[in-house]
Amino acid sequence: MTDMEHTIIKRVLSWPEIQTLVSRLSARLPRDFDALLIITRGGLVPGGLLSEELDIRNVLVAAVQFYSGIGQTLDQPIFFQFPADPILYGKRILVVDDIWDSGRTAMAVRERVRDAGGTPVLAVLQYKPRRSRYPDQPPEYYAEETDDWIVYPWETEE
Repeated sequence: MTDMEHTIIKRVLSWPEIQTLVSRLSARLPRDFDALLIITRGGLVPGGLLSEELDIRNVLVAAVQFYSGIGQTLDQPIFFQFPADPILYGKRILVVDDIWDSGRTAMAVRERVRDAGGTPVLAVLQYKPRRSRYPDQPPEYYAEETDDWIVYPWETEE
């Protein structure tokens, strides 16, 4: 591998870039969802924008944590908030997050929706296939592939 293949590029996205990504993602999505499930905190902004573009008013929240600190992950996710099983049962649920890095968070939410009897469909703004722990199970929809370190306009940089 060359030095260029090991270089991680830091991209600080602007609000217009976010709107472009959301529009691109929206154009790829079907229009047959019963509800939109936002993964907090990163999915709050793209999920809200997608709910407007797709005219989905049934917006749910999955407050989940896999990180206990910078670079420190937990073995199992902590679900602080999640819709009750009867809300998800028999429903087609669009699960939205900002980025798929390892995929652990989205996959945990996907599994929890399935366990409740729902049909989850994952959508993210950015997908990092080279970092994914689930190379054979990518998100169903994404706006772009990247290897970059992404900083969203709603994040505080550390």
